Amino acid sequence: MKAAWFEAFGPADDVLHVGDLDTPTPCEGEVLVRLRASGVNPSDVKKRAGSFPNLLDDGLVIPNSDGAGVIEAVGDGVDKNRIGERVWVYQAQYARRLGTAAEYVAIDALRAPRLADEAGFDVGASLGIPAMTAHRCVFSDGDVAGQRILITGGAGRVGHYAIQWASQAGADVIASASNDEDATKCTSAGATHIVNHRDSDIATSILDATGGDPVDRIIDVEFGANLSTSLEVLRIGGTIATYSSTQQPTPELPFFQMMYKDITVRFVIVYAMPETAKQQAIADIDSALREGRLQHRIAATMPLAGIAAGNKLIEEGSIRGSVILNVD
Repeated sequence: MKAAWFEAFGPADDVLHVGDLDTPTPCEGEVLVRLRASGVNPSDVKKRAGSFPNLLDDGLVIPNSDGAGVIEAVGDGVDKNRIGERVWVYQAQYARRLGTAAEYVAIDALRAPRLADEAGFDVGASLGIPAMTAHRCVFSDGDVAGQRILITGGAGRVGHYAIQWASQAGADVIASASNDEDATKCTSAGATHIVNHRDSDIATSILDATGGDPVDRIIDVEFGANLSTSLEVLRIGGTIATYSSTQQPTPELPFFQMMYKDITVRFVIVYAMPETAKQQAIADIDSALREGRLQHRIAATMPLAGIAAGNKLIEEGSIRGSVILNVD
């Protein structure tokens, strides 16, 4: 099969290779998916750069956790009626070496849910990390109807889905965006208020948008960099649900200030979500796709051979949506 892989950590152009590898065989409980699309996410890029030093201990890695395609074969214990089923794939390169940047992936049948007929393979390849992370950030602590929710980086991969999940569930959404185009995307997704996170006094801008009322929940793309603002605008007993802290990867926590406000900080990553939360996210994604309730931001599409270019787009931070590799 055609595949992309790396055997050393380093710059994308230097370490990513595209060529032929053996096609996998599905083991018990697995399905073999002929992939049509593979999604490149920031976590995939960080792994290739060396964020997990022991990742290559057992051999080469085919990157990317998200993808979409058609089941061509099944292992023992899997219903043969699933052959021919359109699916989207998540967690393909978590605690295992062989991800979706290839023509085929053999994976636990649970990690290949049915892809609604209303969605293309490109959409399917953008669901795993972005849409499931957003779902967990919004719903991990219960019903959000009537809540005020601040979503930072609302035009990003996760933020854009988070706005939709929250607004469709009845929350009043305040989203941050840094330019008019991103602000328009946030409004279109369901945000009621837009604030510019480059404002010199962003906390005042947020409270002006809410009429002076604190927010109930913050879904945060930059936990460390935004923490002081978050503590200003979050209500007593509120929650920060965060999935990234790139600018300040080792933030200092003002313990007493956070304790006196009885704040909950929830760290979110798809791989560690409880299985019940994963299955609820999958069910809600399926319903939303069938009903046409989700907007998707696919910023760039390229062939598998362009994987290095796709990695560099993610690293540059110049795009807001998903990078999809066509695996045809």
